Amino acid sequence: MAEPWLHIVGIGEDGLDGLLPATRAVVEAAEVIVGGDRHHDLSGAVSAERVAWPSPFDALIEMLKSMKGRRVVVLATGDPLWFSVGARIGRSIDPAEITYHPQLSAFQLAAARMGWSLADVETLTVHGRPVEQMIAFIQPDARLLILTTGAETPGQIAAFLTERGFGRSKMTVLANMGGPDEARFDGVAESWDHTVPDFNTLAVDCIAAPDAALLPRVPGLADDLFQHDGTMTKQEVRAATLAKLMPMRGALLWDIGTGCGSVAVEWMRGARYARAIGIEPRADRRAMAAANALALGTPKLQLIDGRVPEALFGLDAPDAVFIGGGLSREVFEAAWAALRPLGRLVANAVTLESEAVLVALHREHGGQLVKIQVQRAEPVGGLTGWRPLMPVTQWSLIKR
Repeated sequence: MAEPWLHIVGIGEDGLDGLLPATRAVVEAAEVIVGGDRHHDLSGAVSAERVAWPSPFDALIEMLKSMKGRRVVVLATGDPLWFSVGARIGRSIDPAEITYHPQLSAFQLAAARMGWSLADVETLTVHGRPVEQMIAFIQPDARLLILTTGAETPGQIAAFLTERGFGRSKMTVLANMGGPDEARFDGVAESWDHTVPDFNTLAVDCIAAPDAALLPRVPGLADDLFQHDGTMTKQEVRAATLAKLMPMRGALLWDIGTGCGSVAVEWMRGARYARAIGIEPRADRRAMAAANALALGTPKLQLIDGRVPEALFGLDAPDAVFIGGGLSREVFEAAWAALRPLGRLVANAVTLESEAVLVALHREHGGQLVKIQVQRAEPVGGLTGWRPLMPVTQWSLIKR
């Protein structure tokens, strides 16, 4: 079994004085210390060789591997395994070769300052990531703790809140927690105007106005929340489709014929870190899908210009596949071959020709074949009547 040679140490604003004695001894005995300028400043006067984060940052792993055989310490902020560099290193270097030394995280410190139970809040990071990712978590009475990406981030989040009818939400920026320069800035989203330090943590107590947009993470968002050209998987059918696709943490969806991206967006909203690739040959629809992804908090939606099945080759193997357009036996066979074990495939059809393909595939492969018919109440003159949507034939199965 490999012996630990790499120590990843969490450090706070109180520097070496805040470390456990054993952890402090590890830092003081190191031959090499790797970290950012702030980490080096916090770690005081030690005799080790100082090394800055490499540029590009992806070179970090190879740099660390080249140091094996020496006493190496990597300094991180707070808990190295909570939205920090420790997790990234642990995916590339055998964890048996690493010893982690956690410190209080920014989330723990912020929760203590706010008097919030960590079990009852959402902990998010937009540090070095698209700020729009937090939009999916804006919901009535939600409490959010957010690692920001700079001094401008709280203002951007205040704008997101205000645009969605959450302008009265309380916001608190906490900076330099645990150190002599600790600072706190309080306000509300609709009038936020503070200038805050670059390195900060944001606490948001979401308060909804009576007309606020309700954007639950449960699938089935209203159709008018999406930009679309009329050709889309409608709300009721979309909810049923996502129920069969089963969004799961970190899972990948292929959305074939993604159109305005409604299924892919709701898949990504439905589970933390869920990913989606949308394949769509029309540029106007890809543009709508990209806009919907930004507006609804899934900016990492990947969009591909291509036609199936050719566009599927070379993509990462999916955990789920939705065929909403371009259905054919060839497309099914390519997607089914790529689908991972326990993967879910759902195909929807509205034409008789596509339905015939699904009926034949169902006969060969089994699964569940259903007809979904939806009618919505709409005005008929001065009265109200039922207006049917096009019926949808849906085939779903799990790869065993």
